[in-house]
Amino acid sequence: MNGEFETDVRADEIDQWAEKSRYGDRKAFAKLYDRFVTPIYRFVYFRVYNKCLAEDLTSQTFLKAVENIAGYDRNKGKFSSWLYRIARNLVIDYYRSRKKTVELDETWEIPSDIDIEDDLHKKDLAERLKELMDILSGEQREIVVLRLWQELPYSEIALIMGKSEAGCKMMFSRAIVKLRDEADFLALVILFLVTGLTG
Repeated sequence: MNGEFETDVRADEIDQWAEKSRYGDRKAFAKLYDRFVTPIYRFVYFRVYNKCLAEDLTSQTFLKAVENIAGYDRNKGKFSSWLYRIARNLVIDYYRSRKKTVELDETWEIPSDIDIEDDLHKKDLAERLKELMDILSGEQREIVVLRLWQELPYSEIALIMGKSEAGCKMMFSRAIVKLRDEADFLALVILFLVTGLTG
């Protein structure tokens, strides 16, 4: 994916770029793209486990964002939360387009046809990750990605998932307990290191 994950960008700068984008400033939106393209791609990737599909859905996320940016209201939440919700809904819509009726857990099933780098070591790690994530329910997988890999605060996760902050904390805690109870130590190490697979 193009774009660098600039972690040192201040929140007020993001607010300024979003506000300028609302009034048609393409350069400001380009800065938002550069800031968020990598985390959004990773967020999508760990749901579909297919690089081409993740790239396509990431592109659709930013296309929808630029088309609807005039409706973004920073008083209702951070720009990042708004963007993650667009990505989340696109993934859900993708799976629902493949099945007439989809339960939430089924929506987040990891496909069996994993398509990632050819490096055999990375493929082995990806298979171990798939086994590990299959232990969790759909929503548990989602909150693990948001909290561990995206390093988002619970307040923002709550906005993205449409749940209370306390509910998100409880769900994350239960997911970690479940992983500790059912996964071996090596698998848990993979869980914390796996973001390197998409680099």
